[in-house]
Amino acid sequence: MLARKSIIPEEFGLPGLASRMPRKPVFRDRVNKARFIAKNGSCNLAHKNIREQGRFLQDVFTTLVDLKWRFTLVIFTTTFVSSWLLFAMSWWLVAFAHGDLDPTKQNGTFCVTDVKSFISAFLFSIEVQVTIGFGGRMITEQCPAAITVLIMQNIVGLIINAVMLGCIFMKTAQSNRRAETLIFSRHAVIAVRNNNLCFMIRIGDLRKSMIIGATIRLQVVRKTITPEGEVIPIHQIDVQTESAVASNNLFCLLRSLFAIPLYDLSAMELQCSDLEVIAILEGVVETTGITTQARTSYVSEEIQWGHRFVPIVTEEEGVYSVDYSKFGNTIKVATPCCSARELDEKPAILIQTLQKSELSHQNSLRKRNSMRRNNSMRKSASGGNLRRNNSAQNSPKVQFFTPMEEGQSLNAVT
Repeated sequence: MLARKSIIPEEFGLPGLASRMPRKPVFRDRVNKARFIAKNGSCNLAHKNIREQGRFLQDVFTTLVDLKWRFTLVIFTTTFVSSWLLFAMSWWLVAFAHGDLDPTKQNGTFCVTDVKSFISAFLFSIEVQVTIGFGGRMITEQCPAAITVLIMQNIVGLIINAVMLGCIFMKTAQSNRRAETLIFSRHAVIAVRNNNLCFMIRIGDLRKSMIIGATIRLQVVRKTITPEGEVIPIHQIDVQTESAVASNNLFCLLRSLFAIPLYDLSAMELQCSDLEVIAILEGVVETTGITTQARTSYVSEEIQWGHRFVPIVTEEEGVYSVDYSKFGNTIKVATPCCSARELDEKPAILIQTLQKSELSHQNSLRKRNSMRRNNSMRKSASGGNLRRNNSAQNSPKVQFFTPMEEGQSLNAVT
């Protein structure tokens, strides 16, 4: 049986209309790339399948310094208790070999006085290694073996104390501790400075002590493919920087970065690129003389094109004041959206951009002034109407009486 044909044409049916309706574009979130350096400066790198684990034991001191505090404290506590137990066993064996543990022995020479059990030997071991010396237990000159054990325990105790103090000092005085008071701006900006496109970041030191010989390095990390087809997942490229003497920012000239992709990237291409800029600050701490290093990174989403940092240094009562509440604040400025290479080849682009910015600024000022003028005229007009209404409402009514002939009432005229 044949299907019955509909009276309504197919192009005007619901399926046809639905297929011809314009659909909204679907924006899919970009997959976040794992950054090489985190914002706090830690390296986002995991080591797997390390077969030669014994290499870490060859450098025990560095391994102890790199461990977390809880593991370090557990290791030192275990080391102390183990040494006390080991030498307690040695003192007990010395007393046992000399016959000091015999309960029938009342008089005679003892290697260690008042050591008649393992508990008393353990307490004497703690007294010797920690140099407490309560005075109840002591060795005598009648037992050379006890003197030898005493010398060995003192040497081992000094070594353990030296390693523990050195490790604790190095963990508390690590260079990354000073880096906690060195802050970087949350975003990096690209704007025109001295007629050149510049990549700028802001670095602040919260302490009054200076960083001696501070140097700043920039690296660009991205995935590259060589002409031979080799894939380099982490390709690091050094960037030449220039210190900003007249300001508190760090900037680098994009026109000098011929070896990195930033020179050929425009504003739109930068947002779609997959790169990471690493900033490294190195210097010597003035108070301790220890070299410190602070790091951070900026991905393409954290680089603001056409922005500039807000000034935060002011002079107040003969003292330069830094307002850290505006440390990461930026403002929009007129910046060409082309790449640095195109700007070098066509300098007129910068002039056109500045002229457009000046015209838009003048137009905005005109609109603002006209809006203010209209508002003032409206206020004055509304004020005049109110005054007229108030005067009309407040005017008193006067009644006039006209004299009439006798026998007639008076007519009131208002």
